[in-house]
Order: sequence, then structure tokens, then C-alpha cells
Amino acid sequence: MTCGGIDLGGTKIEARLFEGAGAETVEVRRIPTPLGSFEEMIGGIAEQVRWLTEVGGEGLPIGLSVPGIVDPVTGIGFASNVPTTGRAIAPAVTEATGRILPVVNDCMAFAYSEAHGGAGDAFRSVFGLVLGTGVGAGFCLEGRLPHRHAGLAVEVGHVGVSARALERHGLPLFRCGCGKLGCVENYVSGTGVANLAEWKMGRRLHAPELAASDDPAAREVMDIWADVAGDVLNAIQLMLDPDCIALGGGLSNLPGVAETLTESLSRQRLGQERVPLIVRAQHGDSSGARGAALLAVAS
Repeated sequence: MTCGGIDLGGTKIEARLFEGAGAETVEVRRIPTPLGSFEEMIGGIAEQVRWLTEVGGEGLPIGLSVPGIVDPVTGIGFASNVPTTGRAIAPAVTEATGRILPVVNDCMAFAYSEAHGGAGDAFRSVFGLVLGTGVGAGFCLEGRLPHRHAGLAVEVGHVGVSARALERHGLPLFRCGCGKLGCVENYVSGTGVANLAEWKMGRRLHAPELAASDDPAAREVMDIWADVAGDVLNAIQLMLDPDCIALGGGLSNLPGVAETLTESLSRQRLGQERVPLIVRAQHGDSSGARGAALLAVAS
């Protein structure tokens, strides 16, 4: 199997060529994302489509993963970091390239990738949780992406943090970039860890340095982070009860993170129900492009 995937991000547009039964990356090309206008951004995507066609052949299946929301009825997008808001991206890509590309949310593509030859390959329901600068998530059920009424992924990052988590630690309500108070993203993302450090220690420190520190205050920050993250995982299990949770994003690289979060969820579960397997994603940074490429093959 040979296929291509393009992952649109706020800083770069990444194109990957995949080959073999396991859809492994054989070539990668990254270009800066043109953010001056929607038309310039579409031009960048078209450039990557042309490159993939050159290296993979004219009939190469190609998929596109994008941040934010794409309404499945209107095709209209909404995103904070790329100029897709109010614009229909799929028709614009078709006009620029002469090709119809499946367009999928990047977190849903991540979950799809991990459910097909990734960390969740043996499971019927896979939840992909991306803990990076922000928090994003996707869900794959029985090997397929379930219908999303308005094109949302699983926007757990913009669910409000629970009152019990706030009360346990005396946490303040941090204001989110979306304008609301208390979004989960501001406590369990990389930005959230820095928020917790500033609140507890008076300075913004990043998760890797906190995790490596012997400072008791740094350890307390990471313990609070793990506890709040476990509360979020409990909410995910209560709502979706996935077999497997695949972790992506920068925080997934913390030493022992899967074990830490499994223990935190186990403490906070509703009763004595089995907790899902929590594991680091197998395909990491390539999962957005890989999921889009696999969807192109399947479509």
C-alpha cells in the first residue's frame, strides 16, 4: 500500500509518503504554513499535493488533516491557528489541485491512525488524546470515525474542569484562549502545566524540567497535573468507555506518563470497573498525516 497524507498546522504543512502494509513513512516534506490569507494557505497545500504526486505517482491516494472544525454539511471551517474560519476548505483544495481529497480533523486522524496499525490496533474503540500546547482528542469506533453532527472532534480541552478537582487543590479558574474560564486545556496541556507552576511556584516552568526536578514544589505541581488529568480521563471513561486511550503530544513523552495516568484514573473511577489501556501513541507526530492517508485509501 502506498498513500500520502498532508497535515496542516499553524506553523508548517507536512506531507508524508507512506508505504507497506504498516503504512510506514518513507519520505517527508515540510514547508512553512502561509498564514497571510486563505488563498495563500491553499496554495501551500496544493504545493504539497504536487510533491506527493511526483514522488508517489498520479494515482496516489492523498488525505488532508486540518485543525479545528469542518462542518460535514456546509464544509465551512473554524480554527484559531489557520485561516479556515468561514471558508470551505475541501472545494478550494479541489479547485487548486484538480483532486478531491478527504478532509478530516487532525485529532480524529490521530485516533484513526492509532486504531489502524498503531497503539490501538487490537481494540474496538480507541480514544486518541493529544496533550500538547493545547488538548485535543478524537475517537475511532469499530475501525471507523463515527459521524459528528457539527464536525467537532472530541473537544475535551474546552470542557470545564470539574469542581471536585478545583476543590481538592484550591485551584483558581484560569481563563482560556477561547474566552471562557476553567477549560480543561488550561490545566492538563503543556500550557496548563506552566499555568500550575506559575500559580504554585511563581514562575512558568515546562513539564520536562518539572518532571526532572528534585524540588518538592515541582513534584507537587506534577502531582496536581496528574490528578486533574486523571479526573479528565474519568470523565472520558464515563462518557465513552473506550478500550484504549492512545496518548500523543509533547506531554506523552514524559517518563512513565502512561503508568502515572493509569494510576490516577484508577483512584478516581466510579467503582471498580476495568480501566482502559493507556499507552503512548505508536506513530507519534506522523499520526495526523498517516490517519488522513489511510482514510484516503479507505474512501
